[in-house]
Amino acid sequence: MSKKVILSGDRPTGPLHIGHYLGTLKSRVEMQHDYETFIMVADAQAITDNVGDIAKVRNNIFEVVCDYLAVGIDPKISHIFIQSCLPQLPELTMYFLNVVSIQRIGHNPTVKSEMKTRGYTDSVPAGFYLYPIYQVADIVAFGTHVVPVGNDQVPMIELARDVVRNFNEQFNKEVLVLPEVYQPKIGARLPGVDGNKMSKSQGNAIYLSDENDEIIKKIKKMKSDPNRKSLEDPGDPSEAVAFSYLEAFHPDPRRVEELKEHYQRGGMPDKVLKEETAQVLIAFIEPIRERRKEFSSQPDLVYEIIRKGTMAAEAKAAKTLAAVKEAMGINYPFIKPHVLQ
Repeated sequence: MSKKVILSGDRPTGPLHIGHYLGTLKSRVEMQHDYETFIMVADAQAITDNVGDIAKVRNNIFEVVCDYLAVGIDPKISHIFIQSCLPQLPELTMYFLNVVSIQRIGHNPTVKSEMKTRGYTDSVPAGFYLYPIYQVADIVAFGTHVVPVGNDQVPMIELARDVVRNFNEQFNKEVLVLPEVYQPKIGARLPGVDGNKMSKSQGNAIYLSDENDEIIKKIKKMKSDPNRKSLEDPGDPSEAVAFSYLEAFHPDPRRVEELKEHYQRGGMPDKVLKEETAQVLIAFIEPIRERRKEFSSQPDLVYEIIRKGTMAAEAKAAKTLAAVKEAMGINYPFIKPHVLQ
């Protein structure tokens, strides 16, 4: 019996941070043994709002893949591929645009939020506005059963489910697989060091490639309980960002509870709390960073992993595209597509 398919990916706009690790990377490493795993470097999607700096997107492909390998993604069982190298994806996008309304895309709360973040008003690039359907094609192309996402991306999966239902009903065939959402418990809630959402663009992230001194520097800036006026005042652990990191990464949950109780009683310097947080994060990141350096020093190996993963992904997407065209009645036997030769 064949394994179910899981798909995930990242936009190559910069190195990955510990929020990415908790949000998706950790679950990818754990689940890759139980699923046929496809991991997409979403360069085409990244271009939708980086068209003025495509070099940044291209250059970060290698960096992101090194992050994948460093955290434990195994290229022997997981297919790491580049989105733009699969011609089947834009063709599927073209067909799927015909089974969803423009209003349905525009009502997507994720699209609305990202338009606001980027300051788009009347002059929204068409590629950006329609990228949710590109994402649908990405998901559907591999017969994906499971998509690990954070809360902000759940509407995207709901859109994919709508497109799958509409397509299957329109052509009266169960051609496409209905994807399901998988949500990790912690990653989507891990804040940046300033207490806001962790983001590359906000400069509040701790990266998997950060050196120890950089980790310490960032943790010193961590937001503490603003209502705590003196050392002896009791503090609220929910207001101190360090506790979110300790809950996620400390190997001893009992120690975290002890720290919380002390903080609530008062008498614990924020400096002590941050020093322990730094020790915990350094212990976690250091071995990942060293493995990352090993992979980054072997570019030929990394590029071969990407090449093989992309070939496997294209073969899978080609089968889906052929099934879609057959269902639509636009497969012409007197013309054999080059991808199936």
